[in-house]
Amino acid sequence: MSTQLLDGIAGDIALVVGLGNPGPGYAGNRHNVGVMVVDLLATRMGSRFKSHKGGAEVLEGRLAGRRVVLARPRSYVNVSGGPVTSTARFFKVPPTDIVIVHDELDLDFGVLKLKRGGGEGGHNGLRSVSTSLGTRDYLRVRVGIGRPPGRMDPADHVLRDFSAAERRELQFVVDRAADAVENLLAAGLVAAQNRFH
Repeated sequence: MSTQLLDGIAGDIALVVGLGNPGPGYAGNRHNVGVMVVDLLATRMGSRFKSHKGGAEVLEGRLAGRRVVLARPRSYVNVSGGPVTSTARFFKVPPTDIVIVHDELDLDFGVLKLKRGGGEGGHNGLRSVSTSLGTRDYLRVRVGIGRPPGRMDPADHVLRDFSAAERRELQFVVDRAADAVENLLAAGLVAAQNRFH
């Protein structure tokens, strides 16, 4: 695999997917921070999502100087793989040019980390994407939501809304994550890591 391919998007189009659960009842959950980020990117692009036959809502346009498809799967997080794969196939985007934006328990709230490949860290949405694509070699923008307090089950933690204190910072976190996606698209993975880690 070439250094260029490892560093960022090699093709002429990228697919940026925000993981989250559909419906207003989940909108403020920690698990939905990926959707919050792609929603902000859609606003920056000045366009709106449209329903697509691949099981996702999509928006096609230009971002950070390149052709991009934004997607929000209409499925629950844990079964995101099918909509991600079908959308990627429709737009002819190879797995290496897919960016998944998702919540990350293993990072403190607001911390951002970007990487390509690696394990799923217990994230069932990522596991579904990896299984469906047949590879883990896609890009990830990991948005920290912190570990659950005390003995709370992680599954309960991710399905709770952000706390009042976190909500005061949330827009800044989402804005910075959207900046990280744009920088990743424009400058590559290493440059984005150097700027946002």
